[in-house]
Amino acid sequence: MAVLVTTPLQRRTAATAGPRPRHRIEVLDGLRLVAALMVVGYHFIAYDRGTVPPWGQAADRAFGWLHLPASYGWLGVQFFFLISGFVICLSAWDRTPGDFLRSRVVRLYPAYWVAALLTFAVLTVWPLVRKPVSGGDLLVNLTMLQEPLGVRSVDAVYWTLWVEARFYLLFALLVWRGLTVRSATLFGYGWLVAAALATQADVPALDVLVMPEHAPYFAAGIALYLIHRCGSHLALWALVGSSFLLAQHQVVDQLHHVARNVLGRPLPTLPTLALVTGIFAVLALVATGKLARIRGRWLTVAGALTYPLYLIHEYIGWTLIALLHPHLPRYATLAAVVTVVTLAAWLIHRYAERPAAKLLRQHLNRPLPR
Repeated sequence: MAVLVTTPLQRRTAATAGPRPRHRIEVLDGLRLVAALMVVGYHFIAYDRGTVPPWGQAADRAFGWLHLPASYGWLGVQFFFLISGFVICLSAWDRTPGDFLRSRVVRLYPAYWVAALLTFAVLTVWPLVRKPVSGGDLLVNLTMLQEPLGVRSVDAVYWTLWVEARFYLLFALLVWRGLTVRSATLFGYGWLVAAALATQADVPALDVLVMPEHAPYFAAGIALYLIHRCGSHLALWALVGSSFLLAQHQVVDQLHHVARNVLGRPLPTLPTLALVTGIFAVLALVATGKLARIRGRWLTVAGALTYPLYLIHEYIGWTLIALLHPHLPRYATLAAVVTVVTLAAWLIHRYAERPAAKLLRQHLNRPLPR
């Protein structure tokens, strides 16, 4: 088995020794699309607590048995966070803090700006299921800081972006201190301990910083990347196991919140625990190379679509459902709306996100004036 590196914490040090994996792991792109489709299914089939139900009736009446499995699609967000811990650790390796933060800005903002403006325009023209935010709130949304400022988001799914942003800032501190196998492992353990303490401390500022309900997924993703990079080690698998146990505990409370306050109907606990176990197991297979044969160009395309699809599917999708379902059978409406938002996601990626990211990267890489 590989041994944890014990050299001093430095940037770009020999602590990064070990077989260097391919920079892009195609199967992760496919898994990100699976996570996105879980969330899409949840919002389109199970979620009906909006201002106006998009289907004109309750989800359990519109879709019968199908609404129950779709009711667990909110766990796609936890799947995203687990994958994010893996991918961010991969992408930050051998980078300076400035390089890392610039890469996150280039990755997040171009598609987000287009999605926010498009969603605002659709809701302004067809305020069928949601009213658009004010013009001032739209401008605040363009900074991606609406959550900490208490401003309503253009689309409710944007709450996860603030979670990801806080993770990036925490991880940037690790990159600044020196990203090594040892430092990343200690970071993961420290984060779990801080998350456990924050749960009992009842200090809102501490909750904002350490995100106790999300920390286990990010920490496990980091540990699984280290396993993928350098091989198995008891300390790394123990970090994964500890994260899994904390996630299993916390997800039950999250399930009760979703069932009682979001969906308004009871949900069995066992499927939730099984799904959390499943997403940890799948990423463990990725980390140990068991899924390395799953690759292909289509997976890269799927990964490129995931972010814009996630950003635009909810309010725009509901609006399309409200427009179409009086004229089409419900399953035809569902298929049509999923097709439209997926095509829109590809168009955003191809003709907005990629050119804007290239331009933004060029300008951010220029040194600041003396």
